Amino acid sequence: MTPAASSARSGLLLLDTHALIWSVEERPRLGSAAKRAINISARLNHVAVSAILPWEVALLVSKGRLNLSTDVMVWVRDALSKPGVSLVPLEPEIAIASTRLPFDMHPDPADRILVATARYLGATLVTADQALLRLATRGNFRTLDASK
Repeated sequence: MTPAASSARSGLLLLDTHALIWSVEERPRLGSAAKRAINISARLNHVAVSAILPWEVALLVSKGRLNLSTDVMVWVRDALSKPGVSLVPLEPEIAIASTRLPFDMHPDPADRILVATARYLGATLVTADQALLRLATRGNFRTLDASK
């Protein structure tokens, strides 16, 4: 998707890994406002998931930091097949932008790709990551606190 196309989708939500997990698994850590926003956006086909998220979910499972209700491949395929959810490919522009963010950010590659993806799409990043929420207050990208 091009940046021009993203402006037409300004209501787009990009889910961070934990927001996707909380939503799919219906975990109580997903706040009511975030859940409502995700449900509304899903009805409009405006929920996006970065291509980095299947890798991140599988990594968490492989390290024993996440237990899913089913096999990770089945879980990811099911999560990506939810109505209104689309997978955003890792476009070269996103990959390169993640290394050239115009502000200081921690070096975590998945977070950098998520932020670059949100900026590229003009999307709101749904996250409970406090570092990302604080970083967004500087106006470089938009966030919605997944825990609220």
